[in-house]
Amino acid sequence: MNRQFQAIVVLGDGQTFSGTSLYAGDVDGGMKSLVFGGFAGSSVCEIGKLDASKVTGKIVLCEKGQVTDAAKGVAVDRAGGFGVIIASRSDLGEFASATAHLSTVPHAAGLEILRYMLKTPYPVGKILFFGTVLSSSPSAPRIGSFSGHGPNLAAPVEIVKPDLVAPGVSILAAWSGLISPTELSVDTRRVEFNVLSGTSMACPHVSGIAALLKKARPNWSPAMIMSALTTTAYDKDSNGDAIKDMATGKAAGPFELGAGHVDPNSALDPGLVYDAGDDDYLDFMCELGYSDMKTRVGIFLRDGTVTKCSTRASTTAADLNRASFSVVVKAYGDNITLQRTVRNVGALVVYTVGGVPPPGTQLRVRPSELVFDEEHQTRTYTVVIRTVSSGSFDKYTHGSIVWSDGVHRVKSPIAITWPSQSAA
Repeated sequence: MNRQFQAIVVLGDGQTFSGTSLYAGDVDGGMKSLVFGGFAGSSVCEIGKLDASKVTGKIVLCEKGQVTDAAKGVAVDRAGGFGVIIASRSDLGEFASATAHLSTVPHAAGLEILRYMLKTPYPVGKILFFGTVLSSSPSAPRIGSFSGHGPNLAAPVEIVKPDLVAPGVSILAAWSGLISPTELSVDTRRVEFNVLSGTSMACPHVSGIAALLKKARPNWSPAMIMSALTTTAYDKDSNGDAIKDMATGKAAGPFELGAGHVDPNSALDPGLVYDAGDDDYLDFMCELGYSDMKTRVGIFLRDGTVTKCSTRASTTAADLNRASFSVVVKAYGDNITLQRTVRNVGALVVYTVGGVPPPGTQLRVRPSELVFDEEHQTRTYTVVIRTVSSGSFDKYTHGSIVWSDGVHRVKSPIAITWPSQSAA
């Protein structure tokens, strides 16, 4: 989000690095000696392994790993250290987690701090705590480095996952009084709220929005609710650019972003929705290889029905009536045909199609207009995706299809998986 709990590390040579911390107390603003945990007994700052003679009164730089960030703070404190800086992992990119009493900086910043310490005879620094900061830089939203990425394991080239993204970094959340905010036994604090990061924080946002939609639109099926959330999600950040992935710094594609960032108010009025019922999901599960679905589908249908896939019409997972498209290219020049049905939940209007073909493809959508009237509240359309050229692409490329009536933009992401020999 555009909200950070900012802590700035200032080095003796004037370099500054932005990090994050939930610490809100006062700190002696003077420079303190810096030491790397690896030079004091433990690079990851394990409890009991730091040499107090090398740590006392100093700010200690610790690496991620082996023990929790909070435990590193305890280790430094017990060794007499003044403060602690945690350098995030390289695979987390620019992400730095907010912790209940520490300062965390991105991996690149940690390397620069260590570089300064190695080349300076008497390295010093200080940490300035700014609390809650709202800022337009970096742009927001951004995909958290820990976020669940696709493709989907069950149908890796036919189903776009995730469907969408929601706030999951530094979220204010209710907290049990049975344990401390750091979950360490040595931490005696008890709080009613904590700041947490993870997909466990994003999920309640979407669940809550889905519940509100069900209240407002009681006749909508679960698939319609998911469709409304998906087609109205946005994929531009606060600067008007593509939403970026914190792990790479690059624009996020459908297997990182899904359709985009959830937009609750827009989902209330999506214009068109993609619906799916029991039979659609039964066909989908059969295509995935469930030949005798007594247990799984008996629960799904709530009547103990045993469904034999041999009695059902053959289909593909890609034909599931979802508000997204995912295909794998097996040979250049192939035509890949997919079909979708949309239901009008708005005014009786005409929708026209637009969109952006994924690189190396041509899109043909028939019909190019969908006319809804009193007799026709659902319409079916066909998408033909043709690969027009080979070339050097990333393994996954993406585009979109957008239906618009001038008021609503019903957007569906398209993900293309290319043969390995064509990947850059």
